[in-house]
Amino acid sequence: MKKVKLTPENKFSLSVYLWGLICGLVSGIAATRVQYGWVTGLVLFLLTDKVVMAMIKTLPPEIEEGQILKKAFWGWLLFWLYFTMLSYTVMVNFQPEFYSNQSLLYRLTHNGTVVG
Repeated sequence: MKKVKLTPENKFSLSVYLWGLICGLVSGIAATRVQYGWVTGLVLFLLTDKVVMAMIKTLPPEIEEGQILKKAFWGWLLFWLYFTMLSYTVMVNFQPEFYSNQSLLYRLTHNGTVVG
């Protein structure tokens, strides 16, 4: 099996996504216990530069040490938001509440078909 070698740019992206996933899981679980638990993930964002530097020994040439938070923001934010909502929904055992038996979602979940 051929070993795949990652470029520094790919390592940077993967480490940011992994940190976003971890922060999202922590935020979602904390939000089920404490009203403002989701804020923990935002606080953990401030540690992104330290986590990325610990995972990657050599940064991509276009990224300087002071630019990590700025370059990682959108990738981290999207992963954090997705996994915060996912873990929160799973932890609270969300069940949809139907306000009308005429709705498409009600018919899909109760009849298994859209046709009434």
